[in-house]
Amino acid sequence: MVYQPPAGARDLLPLDVAQKRWIEDRLQQMFHRWGYHRIITSTLERLETLMAGGAIQRSTVIQLHDSDDEQLGLRPELTASIARTAVTRMAGATHPLRLYYNANVFQRAQEGSYSRQQEFYQAGVELVGAGGLLADAEVLLLLLDCLRSLGLHQWSVVLGEAGLTRSLLSVFPLPLRDKVRQALARLDRMTLEALPMSAELRERALLLLDLRGRPADVLQRLATLKLDASQQDAVNNLKSLIDLLQESDPPTSQPTPHAPCPTPHPLILDLSLIRTLDYYTGVVFEVVNTSEAGQYVLGQGGRYDQLLGLYHPERQTYPGIGFALQIEPLHQVLLPTGQLPHQTPGSHWLVVPESPQAYTAALAYAQTLRHDTTARVELDLGTRTPAETHAYAYGRRIAQIAWVKPDGKAVIEAVSQQ
Repeated sequence: MVYQPPAGARDLLPLDVAQKRWIEDRLQQMFHRWGYHRIITSTLERLETLMAGGAIQRSTVIQLHDSDDEQLGLRPELTASIARTAVTRMAGATHPLRLYYNANVFQRAQEGSYSRQQEFYQAGVELVGAGGLLADAEVLLLLLDCLRSLGLHQWSVVLGEAGLTRSLLSVFPLPLRDKVRQALARLDRMTLEALPMSAELRERALLLLDLRGRPADVLQRLATLKLDASQQDAVNNLKSLIDLLQESDPPTSQPTPHAPCPTPHPLILDLSLIRTLDYYTGVVFEVVNTSEAGQYVLGQGGRYDQLLGLYHPERQTYPGIGFALQIEPLHQVLLPTGQLPHQTPGSHWLVVPESPQAYTAALAYAQTLRHDTTARVELDLGTRTPAETHAYAYGRRIAQIAWVKPDGKAVIEAVSQQ
């Protein structure tokens, strides 16, 4: 029998890990520069926590049972767990909380899905306890900085407004509303045209589908609708956010080796953008990358101003906004660019005891070299001839060999990599 990982899981080999760490390290540096602090929450949660009051479908959660038959699950995303932590373990902390994470999440593969993957890696942030225009702008500008730090080029930010879209859908009768919502989420014009509804409602549904494109054009089309006061407020806030982003993200940002002349990336306003997680209340967004390799959704996020109240003992809520970047799609997009490591790093030293009597001295010599915390030091385990030792050091790209004698003296030999 050949043992393999279970369906939907995979092993990450050393080169995979080195490439994954390359991405995560750059994102973490950017999170630090913006003043965010890492949080690590439990992989295992109570099912009621993970479902976020019904905003997350139970069918997406990989469920477990403990010895007391309590319903538990593996986290399908991080926001709900961080919201729980923020109002319990961090109750009384000064707001806003600037938190980031780098973790695995688990989502049950859905029937008919092309990919059976069930374990994913994410890196993201949550800005808890801050509402309003400036908080929205901070998170979106941090997102832009993260993408640029990776040297990405062919991407766009798709921006929507969950509350406004939900309100615009309210004109549809309840039996139809969910079908219209699903068709909009899939950008499925044929289904919208075939749904049994009046010509006026069909025209409204198709208009919602077409509320996507350059922000100025979409806002102009919105102006043709009769909006109530709350809808108009949402449109005004959205316009203010777009103006602030465009004014605050000039093309003179700091260049990188892979992006010597950074330019602002396209901002697409899309009021048909509907997230599968139903706890968003305001601005929502996705990062989409389009290249010869295909189209990838690199990340998602949005504002959730009611979520924290679900976990507060007295139902007191706080505003929040955040995003998650998906490590696997980022990895696929970055591979062709040549930026990711092509091989695992070689060691700096190979310490070789010249005889069994030199074992103690070799161990001590290796420990002395490791006082330099940046040094990678391997110990030869005494099973190779000198020729085999040279071949091993060359193949592993080891810079130097230390041949250690029983008295502790060492002969240093540089390994030529030519």
